[in-house]
Amino acid sequence: MLNKYLSFVLISLLVSVPSVFAKSKSEKEAEKIKTAIQLLGTGPEARVRLKLRDKTKVAGYIREAGAESFIVVDANTGTTTTVSYPNVTQVKGNNLSTGAKVAIVLGITAAVLAILLFFENYG
Repeated sequence: MLNKYLSFVLISLLVSVPSVFAKSKSEKEAEKIKTAIQLLGTGPEARVRLKLRDKTKVAGYIREAGAESFIVVDANTGTTTTVSYPNVTQVKGNNLSTGAKVAIVLGITAAVLAILLFFENYG
């Protein structure tokens, strides 16, 4: 009886875990983009070039960065574009210091290690 109960719990966990990780992957990518934007800061010195999911490109400087989106101003035309973090596929900026790049890589590495340890212990 105990074996059947443990098997049921284990199967239930295995069925639910992939959907949690699949959902969180896009959230992790958006969080990575958000971190990169926040590290760049705001103002005319925080210049960025973005590639968006719809294949468009946006270039300029970051005027404002919020919780869900940020505003990019084209320095030549003054046109503003509001961009949501999940809509960005690539960020290139000139304010990322070496320390900031190292922090991003360490954060990603820590997340991957945490996932691997989880699967090693519970998978």
